[in-house]
Amino acid sequence: MNDRQDSTCDSLEPGDDQRLLSALVDGELSAPERAVVEAQLAADPEAARRVAHYRAQKTALQALFPKPAAVPSLFLQRRTPWWRLGVSALACLLAGVALGLGLGTLSLGVDKPAFAQRADMAYAVYAPEFSHPVEVGADEQAQLVSWLSRRLNRPLAVPSLQEYGYTLIGGRLLPGEAGPAAQFMYQNKMGDRVTLYVTVFAKHELTFGTVQGDGRRTIYWASRGMGYALSGRGNEASLRMIAVDTCNALGGHADSWSG
Repeated sequence: MNDRQDSTCDSLEPGDDQRLLSALVDGELSAPERAVVEAQLAADPEAARRVAHYRAQKTALQALFPKPAAVPSLFLQRRTPWWRLGVSALACLLAGVALGLGLGTLSLGVDKPAFAQRADMAYAVYAPEFSHPVEVGADEQAQLVSWLSRRLNRPLAVPSLQEYGYTLIGGRLLPGEAGPAAQFMYQNKMGDRVTLYVTVFAKHELTFGTVQGDGRRTIYWASRGMGYALSGRGNEASLRMIAVDTCNALGGHADSWSG
C-alpha cells in the first residue's frame, strides 16, 4: 500500500490530505482511493467545502486556458499553498467576468430554447413542495434512472453534487416541448434545492445561457442532442460553477462557454 492509500485511512485534516483532495479534483486517484475519499467527504463538511473551493478554482483556470495542456497546475503539487499565489486570485476574477459574459449575455445568436423556460417553471412549481417534491426517491435511484432513461429513450446519468453540499433526493417525469423530460432534485443541509432538467433537444448547435425570474436562475446548455438546465436560488456564481461541473460530468464541454 502506497503513502497515498495509507493517508486515506486518516481524517481529512490540512497537510498531506490536501494533496488527496487536490488529486480527487484532478482525477488522479485510483477507484479505491476515490471511494475512500468520497466516503470521508460525506462525513466531513469542512473537507467537502475545500473540495468545492478547489473545483471552483480549477473551473476558473479552465475558463482562462481552454486547452487542457495550457492550464497551469496550481493544486497543491507545489510547496507554495495555492491560496497564496497571486495569479490564482487573478484567474478567479477574470474567469468570473468571462463566465458572467458567457452565461449572461452571449448565446451565439440563439434564442432561449423552450426547454429552458420549462425547466425554470418546473423548478418554481416543485422545489418548494414539502410533501411530494419528487415521484421516486433517491433510495430507488437505480430504478429512477432506468425508468426515466426508457421514457426519454436515452441513457441518463445522475451527476453527484456532493462536493457542493447537495444530495440527490429523487426525481420525476415531466412533459417536455416535444416529448418527455426528466427532473432530478438535490437538497443541501439548509434545505436549499437545485434541480437538473433533462430532455431531448434536436438542435445540435452550441446553446447556452441563463433564464432569470423571481429570485431564481436557470442555467441551460445543450450537448449531443440533449438539453440540460440547472435551476436554483441564491448565489449566482456558485450556481454557475455547479452548472459547469455538471456539464463536464455529463460529457459536455463547458470550457466553450467562455470561448
